[in-house]
Order: sequence, then structure tokens, then C-alpha cells
Amino acid sequence: MSLSTLKRKYIDLKLVLLLAGFYLMFDIVLIVKVAYMRHYMPEDTHDYFTWGEFLVQNLLFDYIIVVSYMTLIAISTKRFLNRNYSWVKIISIHTIFSILIGLIIRFIFDFYSIIVGRISLAEFDLRKSINAFIYVIDLNFLIYFAMVFIIYTYYYLRQVKEAEKRHSKLESQLVNTRMKMLSSQLQPHFLFNTLNSIAVLTDIDATKAKDTIADLSDFLREILYNSDSSRISLDEELRILEYYLNIVNVRFSDHLNIIKEIDDSLLVKRVPALLLQPLIENSIKHGYSYDHTDLTIRISVYNEDNKLVIKVENDGAPISQTHAELMKKGVGLTNINDRLKNLYQDNYFFEIRNKADGGGVETIIKIPE
Repeated sequence: MSLSTLKRKYIDLKLVLLLAGFYLMFDIVLIVKVAYMRHYMPEDTHDYFTWGEFLVQNLLFDYIIVVSYMTLIAISTKRFLNRNYSWVKIISIHTIFSILIGLIIRFIFDFYSIIVGRISLAEFDLRKSINAFIYVIDLNFLIYFAMVFIIYTYYYLRQVKEAEKRHSKLESQLVNTRMKMLSSQLQPHFLFNTLNSIAVLTDIDATKAKDTIADLSDFLREILYNSDSSRISLDEELRILEYYLNIVNVRFSDHLNIIKEIDDSLLVKRVPALLLQPLIENSIKHGYSYDHTDLTIRISVYNEDNKLVIKVENDGAPISQTHAELMKKGVGLTNINDRLKNLYQDNYFFEIRNKADGGGVETIIKIPE
């Protein structure tokens, strides 16, 4: 990973400026305090230093050290958040860092004093240096945690904004999905084929014809009005899918066999709404061919390495395109991938591929439980 990539990933310039601005305000208050004390309380200040020494050696060096140190802390904090460390561990680490910053400042000032000749190495008194460190340890502690509070607040507010954006985008995508699914199902061939099947059934099996009408009505109602959440329980997702499967089973009759292998313990798990139907539709659409007039589709949902695995496989015609090529051409598949990315960022797996034994195509999705 290049240096520029690392900077973009871990260093937030706005946050650095915010920390620098906060510490600048602290220094301004300190300057006002010292000016007041030197003018009105000379007996308490003792003119051991000039204003030049105070501003350059004390404030400027201290400012650069603290802002640089807190920039490193901001980078570390971002990594802590990404790795989901416990609060006990985080507080313990920051407590150590709050002490360390005082030691670093003291060491640099002592080293600088020796280098510029303010004191000789022989005159250096370790006890005085430790006393100076202890004298301001509480102030260093408070300033450090005040700046850490700024860092965590900044990252929290940014995460809230990003979550709101993702939620808004997911709602938009869900509406988009419903409209595309509705548009797809209302295409003349779908309605004509379904209504034609119903018409045939009225003379053969009136009860089944009524059931198919009810399934069509319920399925379209689910797409239009229900499942407002971006994620729903697997049980509810399967209930919605059942309406669609009942319709296609009527249309394809004995030429389509649907097998479901669902781990019942996973029915309460939440999955992206309206996920399975477009996967089944895609499997049916590309599975049938001149050499494959009968099709078996297997729907499997199971747990694997703490991931929820959703697999749709058929024994139909193989695909000649790669997963990436299918993503570019398939609007429904692209929409699924976009929704998965918004819900889980990079913590998911989605691929369409030919089965290893050459006996059909499988679509695999892996998401966090």
C-alpha cells in the first residue's frame, strides 16, 4: 500500500485541523493567563524567561509535538474502531498514551535544552525533570482526553452521517427493486402466460385456478406495499417467494422442480428484502435451453463459518459469461450487488458461476448472520 493510499485511508485532514484548532485555543488562553500574571502578579511569575523563549521554545515546540502526537492517536483510534476493540482495552491504551505524551514532551524539552546549551549534560537533574513531568501530569491527562473525546465524537458523527446516507440509498434501491420487479412481472408475456394458465385451469381444476389468482395478487401486493424494511426475516422472505414459486410451477408444470433445503434455525435471521425472487427468476431464465427442457432448481440456506449462505443452483444450461460480465448486463443482478454492498460494505460474497461438475449453474451469496 502506497504512502498516499495510507494517508487517504487513515489521516483525516479535517480532524487534524480540528485538533490543531482546539490546542491553539488552549495556547491562546495560556498566553493571556501568563500575560495577566506577569503584569498583575509579578511576585508569582518570577521572570525566569523572556516572551521569545516562552512563545518559541515552550509554546511552538509544545504545539508541534502535541498536534503531531494526537494525529497519530487519531490514526490509531480509527484502527481501534475498525477492529472493534473492547472499551476496557481502548480506555487502558489511551490512559497509557496520556502519560506517554507528557514523557515525550519532557524528553524533547530536556534534549533541546542540552543541545542549545541552556544546561550542560553534567547539570542535567533527572529528579527535577521528573518533578516537572509530575507537576503537569494532570493537565496533560485532561488535555489528552479532551482531544480524544473530540476524535471519537468526530468519528461517531461521521459514521452516523454515513449510516443515514446508506439507509437513504438502501430505501431508494429497495423502491427501485420493487418497481423493476413489478415492471418485470407485469410484462405482457408474464401476465399472458399466467392468465392463460389460469384460464386453462378453470376447466381442469377450478380450485387451483383460484389459488393461482390469489398467489398472483398476493405476490404483486407484497412487491408494492409490504417489506418496507431493507432487511426482513428469512421466514418472511421465503413466504413472499412461495407466491412466486406457486405461479411459475403452474406455468412450467412438470418441467420445473423446486427443491428447498433450509436450516430451520436460520428462519429468524435477517436477509435483504426481495433477494431470492430475482435469483430464482435469473436461474429459470438462463437454465432452460434447447437441450435442457426440464429444470431442477435447488434453494439452500445454511450456516458456514458464522456466515449465512444462500445458494440457488440449477441443472440447466451453463453460462458462457463471467460473473463480472453478467453484472454489467443484468440490471437485477447489479441491483442485488449494490444493495449487498450498502448493507455489508465489503463483508459479503456474491458470485454466479458454472458448477464444478459442469452440471448447471450456481449463485452463491454469503452475508454476516
